[in-house]
Amino acid sequence: MEFGVFILAQQRGYHQTSQQVINNAVEQTVAAEHAGFDKAWYAEHHFNNYSLCPSPLMMVAHCAGLTKRIRLGSAVCVLPLYNPARLLGEIGFADIVSNGRLDLGIGSGYQKFEFDRFGVDLDHSHALFAEFYDVLQAGMRERIFSYSGEHLKMPPTAIAVRTVQKPMPPIWVTSGHGETLGRAIRDNHNLFVTALLNGLDAIKALRERLEGIAAKEGRSIDDTHFGFLRCAYASDNDSEIQSYLDNARFQRRLSESLKFRRAQSDDGYLIKEEAGPNDMSLETMRSNLPVGNVNQVIDRMLEEISILKPTHIALQTQLGDFDQRTMLRQIELWGSRIIPAIRKELKSGRGKVAGEAVSA
Repeated sequence: MEFGVFILAQQRGYHQTSQQVINNAVEQTVAAEHAGFDKAWYAEHHFNNYSLCPSPLMMVAHCAGLTKRIRLGSAVCVLPLYNPARLLGEIGFADIVSNGRLDLGIGSGYQKFEFDRFGVDLDHSHALFAEFYDVLQAGMRERIFSYSGEHLKMPPTAIAVRTVQKPMPPIWVTSGHGETLGRAIRDNHNLFVTALLNGLDAIKALRERLEGIAAKEGRSIDDTHFGFLRCAYASDNDSEIQSYLDNARFQRRLSESLKFRRAQSDDGYLIKEEAGPNDMSLETMRSNLPVGNVNQVIDRMLEEISILKPTHIALQTQLGDFDQRTMLRQIELWGSRIIPAIRKELKSGRGKVAGEAVSA
């Protein structure tokens, strides 16, 4: 079982500067390596305070120079917003300067606000993603390649900066579309999934959905590596837990307002935090998520792992304006106590089903 930190780099208000937010993201990456995490993931978003990381690959390249062991990943590069030839070169560059530590997460995007400002039609996002997927694989596998699709066309092209990992870095795919996830399974790539802020019933439904998608490809989902993005927090300090949950709810409120095009702003930048139809109380969130004291979090994580059977857990660490020093201590706590305990229990057989999935 691998563990990572998922760094969204949010700005909850002007009391946080963009420099502070990005510096915090870098500091969390270094702390995660020291704590023994396997991966650090960086989101990509644009033009508002939901997430301040415009280029996951730039974050990978920068943090590669400050770390030695931890793998660094994009979660995700929003493919329709890129030029494929340039993206291929940047993927190669990031993999080189990280000495082969890049994990390449890719997705089709969902925020119309972003697409409009890049001049890309959101209605074409999935078709564009499918063609980008073709181009990326061809560009990394072949010395000279060409492509002719409905949206993308490339004459015979050589990418000068090649990835260290052959034929390509591990690819992680996230999508709300079963066909896209099915293709990733078919191509032997990895998946990135989430149950949002929901509880065990949603995790069971997610597992069933993944099993169904894999079955359509003639596969077992246990033969596919997939990561589970999760909010989780361990503390004996109730105010810390409440603050973490409040910031997790802030993240979800903004995400839904952008996805469903309800986002409002007084100044064209800071998005108003407003409750939506899927809003939850902090009490409901607390019952849904692995939060509480250390033992409670370990037990709940083991229960969720036994249901979903992921091979990777990505913890959301940089949400809203949660206190940075407190989060750095949380990262250390996971590395020193929680992750070792979970791995020990899985190895001993308490999480037998999850252990079987990991070894598959």
